[in-house]
Amino acid sequence: MALNINKLVRIFAGAFVLISLALGVEGSPLFVNKNFLWFTVFVGANLFQSGFTGLCPLENILRKCGVRD
Repeated sequence: MALNINKLVRIFAGAFVLISLALGVEGSPLFVNKNFLWFTVFVGANLFQSGFTGLCPLENILRKCGVRD
């Protein structure tokens, strides 16, 4: 299975949301601090704006690393 930029962006976004929720929700065994939930907000806001503007910082980073579209 070849991973292109779109798949990698979804994988990274999903992983960051799950990790930040695990670290920020009090019921989680990995809980550290509620402030990790702000990272979830950042990822969601970035996905929302990129849907309208087409600008995604992770896409730019992946392209510079040589990942194909």
